[in-house]
Amino acid sequence: MDRIIMKNMAFHGNHGVLQEEKVLGQKFFVDCILNLDLSRAGKNDDLNETVSYSEVYDRIKVIMEEERYDLIEAVAERICSVVLDNHEKVMKVEVTVRKPEAPVKGIFDYFAVEMARERK
Repeated sequence: MDRIIMKNMAFHGNHGVLQEEKVLGQKFFVDCILNLDLSRAGKNDDLNETVSYSEVYDRIKVIMEEERYDLIEAVAERICSVVLDNHEKVMKVEVTVRKPEAPVKGIFDYFAVEMARERK
């Protein structure tokens, strides 16, 4: 299966359990991998034969910056659902949501969830 890879997209969102996270927000980084057949797009050089990563980015941006969830698990699930619901060529979507400023007392790079969903 071919893949469109969208890596390290940065957003400021208000996702989190704590009130400070809901009010002040924080940085999030998202990776999204779209699994689909790109052979026709490659042969025909035709955008209609693929999925516009610009359109997928815009949908993810709305989820990350305008919607609000307590858990990054819910954020990742929402991204997977929106991608599959709106892009029929995508057979599988893989999403990673990273939270580098999680309110955890300690030293770390980030906390994250990874999720994969396939078309049924």
